Amino acid sequence: MPDANSGNLLCLDQFLKVTGIAGTGGQAKLMIQGGDIRVNGEVETRRRRKLAAGDSVEIDGHTYSPDEFLAGG
Repeated sequence: MPDANSGNLLCLDQFLKVTGIAGTGGQAKLMIQGGDIRVNGEVETRRRRKLAAGDSVEIDGHTYSPDEFLAGG
C-alpha cells in the first residue's frame, strides 16, 4: 500500500494500481495516456495527477473515490 497519508494526496497511477483497476504501473500509464480516465468529469492524461479527498475517478462508466485510500485504508 502506498503512503497515502503524506499530504493526503495519492497519484492517479498509484490509485489505479491499489484498487486493482490496473494490474501494473505500465497498464495504468497506458490507460491514463490513452484518455480512458476522467477525474472530476475531465479527461486526465497526467499519471502523477494528485487525487485529493472528494475527487471522483471514472473508468469505463464506473465511478471510484480515492477517499478510503486517503484516509489510510
